[in-house]
Amino acid sequence: MQRIKSLMTRQGLKSPPESLSDVGAIESLRVPGKEEFRELREQPSDPQAEQELINSIEQVYFSTDSFDIVKYELEKLPPVLNLQELEEYRDKLKQQQAAVSKKVADLILEKQPAYVKELERVTSLQTGLQLAAVICTNGRRHLNIAKEGFTQASLGLLANQRKRQLLIGLLKSLRTIKTLQRTDVRLSEMLEEEDYPGAIQLCLECQKAASTFKHYSCISELNSKLQDTLEQIEEQLDVALSKICKNFDINHYTKVQQAYRLLGKTQTAMDQLHMHFTQAIHNTVFQVVLGYVELCAGNTDTKFQKLQYKDLCTHVTPDSYIPCLADLCKALWEVMLSYYRTMEWHEKHDSEDTTSASEGSNMVGTEETNFDRGYIKKKLEHGLTRIWQDVQLKVKTYLLGTDLSIFKYDDFIFVLDIISRLMQVGEEFCGSKSEVLQESIRKQSVNYFKNYHRTRLDELRMFLENETWELCPVKSNFSILQLHYESDEQEKSAYQEYDSDSDVPEELKQDYVDEQTGDAPVKSVSRETLKSRKKSDYSLNKVNAPILTNTTLNVIRLVGKYMQMMNILKPIAFDVIHFMSQLFDYYLYAIYTFFGRNDSLESTGLGLSSSRLRTTLNRIQESLIDLEVSADPTATLTAAEERKEKVPSPHLSHLVVLTFGDTLYGLAERVVATESLVFLAEQFEFLQPHLDAVMPAVKKPFLQQFYSQTVSTASELRKPIYWIVAGKAIDYEQMLLLMANVKWDVKEIMSQHNIYVDALLKEFEQFNTRLNEVSKRVRIPLPVSNILWEHCIRLANRTIVEGYANVKKCSNEGRALMQLDFQQFLMKLEKLTDIRPIPDKEFVETYIKAYYLTENDMERWIKEHREYSTKQLTNLVNVCLGSHINKKARQKLLSAIDDIDRPKR
Repeated sequence: MQRIKSLMTRQGLKSPPESLSDVGAIESLRVPGKEEFRELREQPSDPQAEQELINSIEQVYFSTDSFDIVKYELEKLPPVLNLQELEEYRDKLKQQQAAVSKKVADLILEKQPAYVKELERVTSLQTGLQLAAVICTNGRRHLNIAKEGFTQASLGLLANQRKRQLLIGLLKSLRTIKTLQRTDVRLSEMLEEEDYPGAIQLCLECQKAASTFKHYSCISELNSKLQDTLEQIEEQLDVALSKICKNFDINHYTKVQQAYRLLGKTQTAMDQLHMHFTQAIHNTVFQVVLGYVELCAGNTDTKFQKLQYKDLCTHVTPDSYIPCLADLCKALWEVMLSYYRTMEWHEKHDSEDTTSASEGSNMVGTEETNFDRGYIKKKLEHGLTRIWQDVQLKVKTYLLGTDLSIFKYDDFIFVLDIISRLMQVGEEFCGSKSEVLQESIRKQSVNYFKNYHRTRLDELRMFLENETWELCPVKSNFSILQLHYESDEQEKSAYQEYDSDSDVPEELKQDYVDEQTGDAPVKSVSRETLKSRKKSDYSLNKVNAPILTNTTLNVIRLVGKYMQMMNILKPIAFDVIHFMSQLFDYYLYAIYTFFGRNDSLESTGLGLSSSRLRTTLNRIQESLIDLEVSADPTATLTAAEERKEKVPSPHLSHLVVLTFGDTLYGLAERVVATESLVFLAEQFEFLQPHLDAVMPAVKKPFLQQFYSQTVSTASELRKPIYWIVAGKAIDYEQMLLLMANVKWDVKEIMSQHNIYVDALLKEFEQFNTRLNEVSKRVRIPLPVSNILWEHCIRLANRTIVEGYANVKKCSNEGRALMQLDFQQFLMKLEKLTDIRPIPDKEFVETYIKAYYLTENDMERWIKEHREYSTKQLTNLVNVCLGSHINKKARQKLLSAIDDIDRPKR
C-alpha cells in the first residue's frame, strides 16, 4: 500500500481523504485521464514479465514517504561512473517504473466506479450538513424572537381556548345523550321496515354509547330500556324466521341471518329454525285438512278446531279425500322446498364467507366462524331426514284416517300415484328411502289389492262359467304390449287426473261386469258389429291370428291394471305379481277342469299329462281352489281365513256341449279354450323381463318357478284335452270286435287284408272330414292338428296290439297276416296325414315280430319291453309262442312276466 501511495505521489496523484477535514482536498485530486489509461493499457504487456519486474524492485522503495529516493540512488553510485552501466541501470528503473505505473493504472481503473460513488456520497453528506447548519441558525433566531415577545396576555388566551374545547366536548356529549333518548322511535321504524340488521346494529351502538356516558344519571335508565328493546327485536326476529318455512324469500332470510350474526346467535337461530319447520309441518297439514272438513260439514261449528290431527283426518269425506290429499302433499312439498332453498342459501353464503375469511387476518374470528358454519351444515343435513320423517308421519296419519277399500280402482290408483310422487320427491329431498310411507302404503295396498283381487277372481269365475268359448276377433297383431299406458312414455302431473281406458285397445272397450257392483253386462259385442269391422283387421280364420275369447281379453285387461299398480307402487310388486299369477293359475285350472279332466282315459295310462303339469295342477288346487261346498261352523279362524283366499272351482256353462260326435265332441270350443290359454301364456312370456326387473331379489325364485312350472306348462294341456277328442273320434271298440272275428290260425299265407283295416281307415277318413268342418268355424293351428292325429293314430295302434293280444289261436301264417293288415293300414293312413314318422309304429311291429324270438331272446325281450301290458305279454307267450317252445320254457317266461308286473302292484 505504501508502495502504491509512493507511486501515486510520483505521478502527481493523492490518496483519498482519510477524514472529513480533507474534503476540500478531494477537488484537487488528480485522477489519470482516459488518454493516459489508454496509453498504459495499449502498451504490449506480458503479465508474467511485468510481475517479475515489479518483484525485482528493491524493498526499500516500499518504505514510508519520508524516504529520499534520489539520495538513495546517488549513494549507490560507484566511485567510478560508467556511462553505459548508468544508462542500462536507468533503463531498468524506467522499465520498473513503467510496470508499476501500468499496474497502478489497472487498479485505479478497476476501482474507479466505487471511488466515484463514494465521492458522490461524501458530497451529498456535505450538502446535508450545510442545510442542517442553516436550520439550526433559523431555529435559534425564532426562539430568540419568541423569548422576547412572550407576555401574560398570551397565557390568558390559551386558557380561554382550553375552556372552549371542553365546552365543545360537553355539547357533543349532550347531543349524543339526546340522540340516545330518541333512539326507540327510530328502532320502531326500522322494525316495521323489517330492517332487522340495521335495528340491531343501531341498538348495539346505542348500548356502547350508553356505557360511555354511564356516569350520567339519565343514562342508567336508558341502558335498561335498550336491553328490553334488544330482547323485543329478538322476539320479532324469531317470528320473521318462522315465515320462511312456508314461503322462502331470499332477501328476507338474508336480513334475518345478518341480524342473528350481529347478535352472535347463528347456532341458536338454526335450532329455532328447525323447531319452526316442525311446527310449520303440523300447522300446514292441520289447516289443510280442517279446511276440507269444515267445507264438507257445511257449518261454522268450531268443534273441529279442537280435535287432534289424527281424529280430524277421520272426518274427511270420500268425495273430498283425493283433493284434500293433493293439497296436503302440495303444501308439504312447499315446506320441503323452503327447507331445500334454505340449505342452498347457506351453501352459497358459506362459500362466500370462506373466500372472505381467507383474505382476512383475524384467526380467532375465522375459527369461530368455521365452527358455526360446521354446526349449521350438520344441523341442516340432519334436518333433511327429520323433516322428511315428519312429512311421512303426517301423510301416513291422513291415509290411516280413511278406509281406502271404499275407493274404486282408478281412484285408489290415483291416490297411490300422488303418494308415489311424494315419495319420489322425498327421496330426492334427503337421499333416503321412504320407509314409513312405503310400509303404510304397502299394507293398505296389499289389503286393498287383496280384496280387489278376490273380487276379480270371482268375476273371472263368473266369466268362465258363462263363457261359450266362441272365438273373439281381434287385430292380427294384437298383444298385451298394446295395454301400456301413456304414463310409461310421457310423464303426467302428480295432480292431473287421467283416463284409465284411454289406451285400451278397441276390442277391450266392451261392457264387462261392473267392478264394484258385480252387475252383469247390459250387452255384448254383437255379430253385426263384428261384421261391420274391417275385414283387413279381423278374420276368423286368418293365418296366425290370435285365438282368444272375451274372458281372455278380460284377463289381459286385468293384467294391465295389475301392472299399473305394480309400476306406481314397487314395494308391493311381489304381491301384485303373486295375484297376477293367480289369474293365470285359475284360468289354466278352469281350462283343465272343463276340457282336460277324464279319469276313465287317464286310468289307461295313456294321454296323461306330464308330471310337471300334474304337480302344477295339484298346487293350484291346494292353494287357490275352494273344494268345500259350505263353510264348516266348527272350523278354526285360521281355516276360515284361508278359505277367504280361495275361489270355488268353476263349472262349464251348460251352453257348451261336448258330447256330439258331429262336432268332434266340442273340438271348436276346446281349441278356442286351449289356444287362448297358450296365447295368454305367450303374453306372460312377453312380460317376464319387466316383472323380473321390479321383483325384489329375494322373491325372484317365486317368479322363476311360476314361469318354469306354470306358464311353460300351458301348452302341455293340449295333450290331455285333445286326447279326449281322439279317444272318442274313432270307434276303437268296434275295431276290437271286428278283430275278434278274424281267424288267425290259417294254414296258408293270405294276399288280402282283413275287413277291420278298411273299417278303421273309414273312421280316419270320417275324422278328417269332421276336422275340416270344424276348421271352418275355428282356425286349427298346426300343432293342434298334429296332436289330434298323433293321439288318434297312437290309440289306433295300441288298439291293434290289444286286438292281437286277444287272439286265442295263431299260426305263422296268421302272424304274417297281422303284418299284412298293419302295412295296409300304414299305407292308406300316410295318404290322410303328413305326420312322420307314424306314432307307435314300432310298438305294433315289435309286438308282431316278437313271435319269432327264441326262448332266451324272448326272456330278454320281455325284460326290455315294459311298455306292453301283462295281458299282452302273457298272450304272446301262451298263444303265439306255444308252437315252438315247451311247457317248462313257457312257465319260465310267465314267471319273468310276473316279476316285471309285481313292482307295479
